[in-house]
Amino acid sequence: MRLPLAPPDLAKLLPAMIPAVMAQMVSAAQPGLAEGRYLHWDELRHRSPPPGLNHEQWWLGIKLARMTQAQFLPLQDKAGRAFMFTMPEPVLRALHFLDRDTAGQILADSPSIATPQDRDRYLVSSLIEEAITSSQLEGASTTRRVAEDMLRQGRKPRDVGERMIFNNYQAMQRIREIRQEPLSPELILDLHRALCQGTLDDPADAGRLRTQDDVHVVDPRDGQLLHIPPAAPGLPERLERLCAFANADEDASPYVHPVLRAILLHFMIGYDHPFVDGNGRTARALFYWSVARQGYGLMEYLSISNVLRKAPGQYARAYLHTETDGDDTTYFLLHQLDVIRQAVDALHAHLNRKAKEARATERLLQASMQGLRGRLNHRQIALLGHALKHADALYTIASHRRSHAVAYATARADLLQLAQLGLLQEGKQGKTLVFLVPERLGEQLQTLTHAP
Repeated sequence: MRLPLAPPDLAKLLPAMIPAVMAQMVSAAQPGLAEGRYLHWDELRHRSPPPGLNHEQWWLGIKLARMTQAQFLPLQDKAGRAFMFTMPEPVLRALHFLDRDTAGQILADSPSIATPQDRDRYLVSSLIEEAITSSQLEGASTTRRVAEDMLRQGRKPRDVGERMIFNNYQAMQRIREIRQEPLSPELILDLHRALCQGTLDDPADAGRLRTQDDVHVVDPRDGQLLHIPPAAPGLPERLERLCAFANADEDASPYVHPVLRAILLHFMIGYDHPFVDGNGRTARALFYWSVARQGYGLMEYLSISNVLRKAPGQYARAYLHTETDGDDTTYFLLHQLDVIRQAVDALHAHLNRKAKEARATERLLQASMQGLRGRLNHRQIALLGHALKHADALYTIASHRRSHAVAYATARADLLQLAQLGLLQEGKQGKTLVFLVPERLGEQLQTLTHAP
């Protein structure tokens, strides 16, 4: 990765400030922005400055406008300087969108999520998605299909990649249980231990702060050094400071919007890199803890890692822009707000697609299963809808139970009834009872409809 060019020194630019710079600051429609965006110097220098200004003067005006809006955080960089952020129009717009659309209304409005059981099923799918992609961001090489089958069937992990995903899934479930607990160093260490158990070269490193300064952040593609974290001796104090920030109430100054607070937790774990490995997974898990604690229920159904995995360079660049421009975390905040927005849009698309699939499956079932009307429940219909599109699918009592959050006996009864009707094929894999999709399932449905 090419490192961004650091901005020019403001102290050297100020003596040459001209009235046009001040006029540009005052007259700008959106102070602190360039072409409506919060650009870093490395981006701004490639654009045409306003008439009468060169690039350095344009940058000076923008930076002075940002400094008048700056709010300093009780979080510090490795040199002891406070991180800061601003609230430009793009941040305000993004927060308005999230406050409006992540309070759960999307679930209530969606025809494909009509019952609490449906919501449980989609939540399980979302937890699985985040567990897989968060682990893949840090090197897990297991395919999504294999990993999903492992989690739904409750199979034990076979290698380190599967163990990373399994741990991440368990940790995401744990976050739902502890979301009302205040954050503490002990809780963070427990979370890291849960995420990294059985995946580190030295098992003792799970749930333990690093003790050496040999952990550097590099670009995995070309080995470029991107970041040297703070020294190990200061990590306990930094973790205490981070927990105090996470637990601060709404009256704390400066006021930090709950979503921004969650993003900053994510940022600081990535910046401090307090662990030998597993920092990214821990950072993203703490983000989910924080938004859940603040009542953003819809966030449980999002996979931010799925978005990050598609553009890892932008993720790293958001950190670099912050570190090279006076510890201005606004760059990272904007990046993550955009990631969340993309994840929400993906959820909208997913639910719309599922709604269409559900209606199509319902029509097929209604047309071809008149003789079975009233004998199949919504879980069985959902499974058959999946089976109609995945001829190679394999179902177990454990996978059906996890997918729908029901008791063992309920899941067993569902599958056995489908097998008795010839809609699934019963078999064994070792000691495990499995259910396969029979050939020509659609034809079998129609045959049953016309059976005497």
